[in-house]
Amino acid sequence: MLVFPETIMNTRDILLVEDNPSDALLTQRAFKKSNVVNTLIIVRDGQEAIDYLFCTGPYATRDITAFPGVILLDLKLPKIDGLSVLEKIKADKRFQMIPVVVLTTSNEDNDLKRAYQLGANSYIRKPVDFTAFNTAVTQLGIYWLMLNELPPVGR
Repeated sequence: MLVFPETIMNTRDILLVEDNPSDALLTQRAFKKSNVVNTLIIVRDGQEAIDYLFCTGPYATRDITAFPGVILLDLKLPKIDGLSVLEKIKADKRFQMIPVVVLTTSNEDNDLKRAYQLGANSYIRKPVDFTAFNTAVTQLGIYWLMLNELPPVGR
Protein backbone atom coordinates (compact mmCIF):
# COMPACT_ATOMS: atom_id res chain seq x y z
CA MET A 1 0.00 0.00 0.00
CA LEU A 2 1.30 3.43 -0.94
CA VAL A 3 1.21 6.18 1.62
CA PHE A 4 0.97 9.61 0.00
CA PRO A 5 2.54 12.66 1.53
CA GLU A 6 0.27 15.66 1.83
CA THR A 7 1.85 17.30 -1.18
CA ILE A 8 4.48 16.17 -3.65
CA MET A 9 6.28 19.08 -5.25
CA ASN A 10 9.48 20.65 -6.29
CA THR A 11 9.36 23.95 -8.12
CA ARG A 12 9.66 22.60 -11.64
CA ASP A 13 6.97 21.60 -14.11
CA ILE A 14 6.49 18.10 -15.50
CA LEU A 15 6.52 17.79 -19.29
CA LEU A 16 4.38 14.91 -20.53
CA VAL A 17 4.92 14.02 -24.19
CA GLU A 18 1.90 11.82 -24.91
CA ASP A 19 -0.29 11.52 -28.01
CA ASN A 20 -2.93 9.27 -26.43
CA PRO A 21 -5.56 11.49 -24.74
CA SER A 22 -6.67 8.63 -22.47
CA ASP A 23 -3.14 8.03 -21.18
CA ALA A 24 -2.63 11.77 -20.67
CA LEU A 25 -5.86 11.97 -18.68
CA LEU A 26 -4.93 8.91 -16.60
CA THR A 27 -1.56 10.49 -15.85
CA GLN A 28 -3.23 13.73 -14.75
CA ARG A 29 -5.63 11.83 -12.50
CA ALA A 30 -2.87 9.71 -10.98
CA PHE A 31 -0.81 12.79 -10.13
CA LYS A 32 -3.83 14.55 -8.68
CA LYS A 33 -4.79 11.50 -6.60
CA SER A 34 -1.26 11.26 -5.20
CA ASN A 35 -1.12 15.01 -4.42
CA VAL A 36 1.44 15.93 -7.07
CA VAL A 37 0.75 19.65 -7.49
CA ASN A 38 3.45 20.51 -10.01
CA THR A 39 2.14 21.93 -13.26
CA LEU A 40 1.74 19.15 -15.83
CA ILE A 41 2.40 20.42 -19.33
CA ILE A 42 1.09 18.09 -22.01
CA VAL A 43 2.33 18.10 -25.58
CA ARG A 44 0.79 15.72 -28.11
CA ASP A 45 3.60 14.87 -30.56
CA GLY A 46 7.34 14.91 -30.97
CA GLN A 47 7.44 18.16 -32.90
CA GLU A 48 5.43 19.94 -30.20
CA ALA A 49 7.87 18.60 -27.57
CA ILE A 50 10.81 20.03 -29.52
CA ASP A 51 8.98 23.34 -30.02
CA TYR A 52 8.21 23.53 -26.29
CA LEU A 53 11.74 22.80 -25.10
CA PHE A 54 13.55 24.88 -27.71
CA CYS A 55 11.01 27.74 -27.59
CA THR A 56 10.12 27.59 -31.27
CA GLY A 57 6.85 27.63 -33.20
CA PRO A 58 3.86 28.23 -30.92
CA TYR A 59 6.20 28.32 -27.88
CA ALA A 60 8.56 30.98 -29.29
CA THR A 61 7.72 33.41 -26.47
CA ARG A 62 8.12 30.85 -23.66
CA ASP A 63 10.94 31.48 -21.17
CA ILE A 64 13.71 29.12 -22.30
CA THR A 65 15.24 29.16 -18.80
CA ALA A 66 12.10 27.54 -17.32
CA PHE A 67 13.16 23.91 -17.58
CA PRO A 68 10.87 21.02 -16.65
CA GLY A 69 11.95 19.00 -13.62
CA VAL A 70 11.30 15.76 -15.49
CA ILE A 71 10.14 14.75 -18.96
CA LEU A 72 7.80 11.78 -19.34
CA LEU A 73 8.27 10.69 -22.95
CA ASP A 74 6.22 8.29 -25.02
CA LEU A 75 8.10 6.68 -27.92
CA LYS A 76 5.34 6.05 -30.44
CA LEU A 77 4.56 9.65 -31.35
CA PRO A 78 3.30 11.36 -34.51
CA LYS A 79 5.49 13.76 -36.51
CA ILE A 80 8.76 13.00 -34.67
CA ASP A 81 9.14 9.74 -32.74
CA GLY A 82 10.16 9.70 -29.09
CA LEU A 83 13.67 8.33 -29.69
CA SER A 84 14.41 11.24 -32.04
CA VAL A 85 13.06 13.67 -29.43
CA LEU A 86 15.26 12.05 -26.77
CA GLU A 87 18.30 12.27 -29.03
CA LYS A 88 17.69 15.98 -29.67
CA ILE A 89 17.18 16.70 -25.94
CA LYS A 90 20.35 14.92 -24.86
CA ALA A 91 22.42 16.46 -27.69
CA ASP A 92 21.81 19.98 -26.35
CA LYS A 93 23.94 20.93 -23.33
CA ARG A 94 21.11 23.04 -21.88
CA PHE A 95 18.84 20.00 -21.57
CA GLN A 96 21.24 17.11 -20.92
CA MET A 97 20.65 17.14 -17.18
CA ILE A 98 16.85 17.05 -17.35
CA PRO A 99 15.71 13.57 -16.34
CA VAL A 100 13.86 11.83 -19.16
CA VAL A 101 11.62 8.92 -18.26
CA VAL A 102 10.45 6.89 -21.23
CA LEU A 103 6.86 5.86 -20.54
CA THR A 104 5.72 3.68 -23.42
CA THR A 105 3.73 0.67 -24.55
CA SER A 106 6.64 -0.51 -26.71
CA ASN A 107 7.75 -4.07 -25.99
CA GLU A 108 10.61 -3.84 -28.46
CA ASP A 109 14.00 -4.60 -26.94
CA ASN A 110 15.63 -2.35 -29.56
CA ASP A 111 13.58 0.62 -28.24
CA LEU A 112 14.69 -0.14 -24.69
CA LYS A 113 18.35 -0.44 -25.65
CA ARG A 114 18.30 2.63 -27.90
CA ALA A 115 16.56 4.77 -25.26
CA TYR A 116 19.31 4.05 -22.75
CA GLN A 117 22.01 4.58 -25.37
CA LEU A 118 20.54 8.02 -26.06
CA GLY A 119 20.55 8.97 -22.37
CA ALA A 120 17.13 8.03 -20.97
CA ASN A 121 17.17 8.03 -17.17
CA SER A 122 14.48 5.38 -16.89
CA TYR A 123 12.36 3.17 -19.15
CA ILE A 124 8.92 2.10 -18.03
CA ARG A 125 6.47 0.03 -20.00
CA LYS A 126 2.97 1.37 -19.44
CA PRO A 127 0.83 -1.14 -17.61
CA VAL A 128 -2.39 -1.96 -19.45
CA ASP A 129 -4.40 -2.29 -16.23
CA PHE A 130 -5.77 1.02 -14.89
CA THR A 131 -4.81 0.34 -11.28
CA ALA A 132 -1.28 -0.70 -12.23
CA PHE A 133 -0.94 2.36 -14.50
CA ASN A 134 -2.11 4.61 -11.67
CA THR A 135 0.38 3.04 -9.26
CA ALA A 136 3.26 3.35 -11.75
CA VAL A 137 2.57 7.05 -12.41
CA THR A 138 2.20 7.75 -8.69
CA GLN A 139 5.54 6.10 -7.97
CA LEU A 140 7.12 8.12 -10.79
CA GLY A 141 5.89 11.32 -9.17
CA ILE A 142 7.12 10.37 -5.74
CA TYR A 143 10.55 9.30 -6.97
CA TRP A 144 11.32 12.05 -9.50
CA LEU A 145 9.77 14.94 -7.57
CA MET A 146 10.48 14.06 -3.93
CA LEU A 147 13.27 11.54 -3.61
CA ASN A 148 15.50 12.27 -6.57
CA GLU A 149 17.91 15.21 -6.32
CA LEU A 150 17.65 17.26 -9.49
CA PRO A 151 20.83 18.80 -10.88
CA PRO A 152 20.95 22.43 -11.89
CA VAL A 153 20.10 22.66 -15.59
CA GLY A 154 20.77 25.18 -18.30
CA ARG A 155 24.19 26.26 -17.08
